[in-house]
Amino acid sequence: MDSEISHEGIVKTADKDSVMVLLSPGVSCCGCQAEKSCNISGTDRKLIKVEGAFNFSSGEKVIVSMKRSQGYSALFLGYILPLIVVTVTLTVMITLSVNELFSGLISLGLLIPYYLLLFILRKSINNRFTFTLNRID
Repeated sequence: MDSEISHEGIVKTADKDSVMVLLSPGVSCCGCQAEKSCNISGTDRKLIKVEGAFNFSSGEKVIVSMKRSQGYSALFLGYILPLIVVTVTLTVMITLSVNELFSGLISLGLLIPYYLLLFILRKSINNRFTFTLNRID
């Protein structure tokens, strides 16, 4: 069974289609294996939108969870694949004896269309990631 990544949060707003949850790093972040790569542990608070029909009201405490494998997929798309693109491009261009400055600029410049493509495909990508919400009693 796939383990989950969970964070406590407070419902800020809720409507028939989605819930906005304010996540804040807590004590549980200290023991989490994903703490170093998690954006939530490095910030004071983060507001996320959870799509779906939920019966929550503003101010309720909830636990937001997602499968760990989905977290790794997000990590891959956001950090690892761009690093591979930059590294491979830089290596190929230097192997072809292209000027180092130009090679570096081109390698970094490839991140612009990469992240632009991610932005364009964000709805499709978001559909691959599912969150679950549970009340804290």
